[in-house]
Amino acid sequence: MSSFVVQRNGRAATAEELAPLAFAGYAHFTAMQVRGGRVRGLDLHLARLRAASAEMFGRAPADDRVRSWLRAAVEAGPADLSLTATVYSPAGEFTAAGEAVEPEVLVRTGPAATGPEGPLTLATYEHERFLPGVKHVGEVAKTYLLRRAVAEGYDDAAFTDRRGRLTEGSIWNLAFWDGDTVIWPEAEVLGGVTMGIVRRQLDRLGVPQRVRAVTPADLPELAGAVVMNSWTPGVPVHRIGAVALPAAPAFVDLLHRAYREEPATAP
Repeated sequence: MSSFVVQRNGRAATAEELAPLAFAGYAHFTAMQVRGGRVRGLDLHLARLRAASAEMFGRAPADDRVRSWLRAAVEAGPADLSLTATVYSPAGEFTAAGEAVEPEVLVRTGPAATGPEGPLTLATYEHERFLPGVKHVGEVAKTYLLRRAVAEGYDDAAFTDRRGRLTEGSIWNLAFWDGDTVIWPEAEVLGGVTMGIVRRQLDRLGVPQRVRAVTPADLPELAGAVVMNSWTPGVPVHRIGAVALPAAPAFVDLLHRAYREEPATAP
């Protein structure tokens, strides 16, 4: 059974359907890890697609249709896989197509992923994403700065906004630890699904959390940092810019425990 499936609205996509998308950049997506045919935070993924579709297209595919298309892709592959669902308009980009055009959904699956083990080093660059609350495609700056970071001897990139606050990483949310409380950056960032899962499970476990501005100058007072995305709820970070950070294995273990507490459901 192949690990790779590409479907448009629940059926195999043709080359003719995919060709226009290869040259387009107006779309949004969500990415998830499927294990045993099930996924954690499905409600958060659906909410992300619904909100971003309303923002970008003025309308959204119904949740039950999206779930059926996700299910078709999951059932066509192995039990464990990576899945990306991309929502786009068949009218394409550089058009003023309004709500009359129904968005469509492209689902791609591939081998299951777990992300790097870490610890990671992150270079910092000032960069603010357009529509930061939307997981949209075509973000040249993020890949450019990731490659620049690697060329400078780092593993990846982290961003600061014009106020000097740390925001997020190239494909990651950031989280910090003060030895007692999980700290989420106060800034315009993409609310990651894994971040949402961890936050609600930390609440259930009674773990203190707070949102506050974190700048590079604040890092020496912190007890740890991680990055997280759909691959993993926590990869340790041991340096951001010139500042070294403690390993904080208890912090990393806590985030992974919170993530495991989230029940997985079938699409």
